[in-house]
Amino acid sequence: MGKKIKKEAEPPPKDVFDPLTIESKKVATVVLMLNSPEEEILAKACEAIYRFALKGEENKATLLELGAVEPLTKLLTHEDKIVRRNATMIFGILASNNDVKKLLRELDVMSSVIAQLAPEEEVLIHEFATLCLANMSAEYTSKVQIYEHGGLEPLIRLLASPDPDVKKNSIECIYNLAQDFQCRAMLQELNAIPSILDLLKSEYPIIQLLALKTLGVITNDKEARAMLRDNQGVDHLIKVLETKELNDLHTEALSVMANCLEDMDTLVLIQQTGVLKKLLSFAENSTIPDMQKNAAKAITKAAYDPEIRKLFHEQEVEKCLVALLGSENDGTKIAACQAISVMCENSGSKEFFNNQGIPQLIQSLKSDSEEVREAAALALANLTTCNTANVIAAAEADGIDPLINILSSNRDGAIANAATVLANMAMQEPLRVNMQNHDVMHALLGPLCSANTVVQSKAALMVATTACDVEARTELRNSGGLEPLVELLRSKNDEVRRHASWAVMVCANDELMAVELCRLGALDILEEINLSVSRKNKFSEAAYNKLLNNYLSLKYSLTGYLSSSNIINDGFYDYGRINPGTKLLPLKDLCLQEPSDLRAVLLVNSKSSDVSPPASMEDKSSDIGYGWSISSSSSLRRVSKEKTNTGSGSPTEDKLEPTSGRNTAVSKSTTKEKGSRKGRGKKEEEKVKEEEEVAAAPKLTGEGSPDKEWYPPSDLDFCVYVYEVTKSIFPITNIEEQIEALAKYVAEKMGGKVSKEKLHDFGWELHISELKFQLKSNVVPIGQIKKGIFYHRALLFKALADKIGIGCSLVRGEYGRAWNEVKLMNESRKGLIGALPPPEVYVVDLMFHPGRLMKLRSKEADLYRYL
Repeated sequence: MGKKIKKEAEPPPKDVFDPLTIESKKVATVVLMLNSPEEEILAKACEAIYRFALKGEENKATLLELGAVEPLTKLLTHEDKIVRRNATMIFGILASNNDVKKLLRELDVMSSVIAQLAPEEEVLIHEFATLCLANMSAEYTSKVQIYEHGGLEPLIRLLASPDPDVKKNSIECIYNLAQDFQCRAMLQELNAIPSILDLLKSEYPIIQLLALKTLGVITNDKEARAMLRDNQGVDHLIKVLETKELNDLHTEALSVMANCLEDMDTLVLIQQTGVLKKLLSFAENSTIPDMQKNAAKAITKAAYDPEIRKLFHEQEVEKCLVALLGSENDGTKIAACQAISVMCENSGSKEFFNNQGIPQLIQSLKSDSEEVREAAALALANLTTCNTANVIAAAEADGIDPLINILSSNRDGAIANAATVLANMAMQEPLRVNMQNHDVMHALLGPLCSANTVVQSKAALMVATTACDVEARTELRNSGGLEPLVELLRSKNDEVRRHASWAVMVCANDELMAVELCRLGALDILEEINLSVSRKNKFSEAAYNKLLNNYLSLKYSLTGYLSSSNIINDGFYDYGRINPGTKLLPLKDLCLQEPSDLRAVLLVNSKSSDVSPPASMEDKSSDIGYGWSISSSSSLRRVSKEKTNTGSGSPTEDKLEPTSGRNTAVSKSTTKEKGSRKGRGKKEEEKVKEEEEVAAAPKLTGEGSPDKEWYPPSDLDFCVYVYEVTKSIFPITNIEEQIEALAKYVAEKMGGKVSKEKLHDFGWELHISELKFQLKSNVVPIGQIKKGIFYHRALLFKALADKIGIGCSLVRGEYGRAWNEVKLMNESRKGLIGALPPPEVYVVDLMFHPGRLMKLRSKEADLYRYL
């Protein structure tokens, strides 16, 4: 054999690159490698980038700046499994960065990521693909993309994955997607609930928690609750609640159970199986505040349904709620109060809380937490509405003081609720008085000035219920509450406007308040409201009428009409006709004006203007609103009140004598008569002389001295008129004869009968001008006019008729005309059987034939009324 010769290795082809091992220390270099066509380089570059991204958010931002995201998206669909896996892992990590998420949405990579969820892909790819989707699904746009690319179905399938990370990421993504109603509907179509319920058996609490959270969202829909019931979901939830080791999950489990309680069929099932009792006991005895709070919230949500409320009442849910009120946790107290406020819609529950619950709620009103106070006030507001027993129980539990304190709270809800309770209490007079003793009207000033419409509405309602007497209204006025109340009439909110109108109507119950409200512009605002079809309401119309009816001077000037029920009191003055929107000056301002060519202002005043009224009289006069001492006219009105109401009553047996308030005027006339016949002593003559000097004294007592109280001009002649008609005309039994006698009396005092032909020669204008000059004022007391025509006599007739209870109206005409109308029954029909016809209206002649009664709209009546 020959010697073997060693075969030489063949040199590599000239066109092949020798293998090169590169060790890079710059991430930018590795990013460039992502564009390599070689699988091995791509796989290693992806692996290096994955480790780099794991180190923190700054590294993720660096990769984004270097442009790594776009080439990586192409690798998601690479043919090589390892490259595809590594790229998916990178996106699972990078997708937690908000800027990366935004770029991924723009690049529309969702379909590529969802494709990685295919069953044939390995578990590691599933893990990071679901992680990427879980991070992306936190944004609404990404939710839409996942839904549109069919991502829900593979995610539900992966809930059964053997890998816990895949399960966790999948259920987290589903939880995020379930916030959208379209996704919730799709979950029901895909029958996702059984798979989610299976996750409750997981040994990993985070998976169980996410499953419960997802169930809590999807069971807001009725169909999902039915599916949960059909798949024994309640049993799964009860097992979680009964497992002490899972107490971290109890709160979420109760949230799901709360949704289940809203479904009547599920609730019946829970009740029949004894689960409801178990739940209530569990909530009542739990030491976990969140558990108790969620239990109360569950009851609240379900109790909005009347049938469920009834079932809850049968199961004595109220006992559990009362127990929760005693919790030291504010959140639990709030939830219990809210549950009580809903449960008390059931009448049985309302009665239950009367004995138990109200004292605890009153205690909660004193809590340091404003949220607790608000919730307790809400519960009390619902409990006391239309329930007198609960109102009394709240007052007996010393609830008035803390409720009034809440009116100065910083929370609008608390103020509104407290005002509602106080308004309910004010319906009971003893409680209303008690509230006034706690300075409630002053406390209302803040709520009346609130910018919140609910608070405004409740505050106005509270004024309407509490300002029922003079003391309360005076306190409201002194506290400055009338100005904001009038401003509420301008509100664009219907309820605020309605309640403000109601409050104004109540406040206008006396003349002083009516005058003040008119001064503040209430009448003008109400008139404007009533002209609008959309803004007016029954209360605005009633308030407008009440203001006018208690400010008769303004009513007569505006409307030219006073009805028989509009009783003229002392202080009434006839300024003459004014146009709507024109302000009527107060009597004091008119009295202080110098006499002018303007029409005389006619004053009705039967009160003497003593310079220093007795203290007791000053006290009484303050109720009336003027600083005048009381005369006997008020007592005459009281005695004749029955006659006013009936229109034609029988005379009283008692004889009326003047009281001390009018002794000066009466003694003057009577002593004059006796003196002319029998003579009188020197002392008596001096006394009368002093009285005459007082009568002739300046009309304005205290003029020039602002410290003294102002009194209007006295009218001693009118005081005599009142006394004389009370003594001579009031006892007449026949109403027609009464009217005739009074008409003749008025005509006699005003210059007697005047024929039509001699009317222009009557000379009344000169007489009035002389009075104005003598009094140094345009205001002329009606009793001092001795020559009067139509409108003077009509006013005097009305004023005297009101004093003795003759029902008559006063109507202003044109060109100085005015007349009185009375209603009389037709005597010829009195004996007939059956319903009586309405009374007929007559005009009283005070000028041409005093005492004549002319049927309204007859020829002679029209000649009397019109020129």
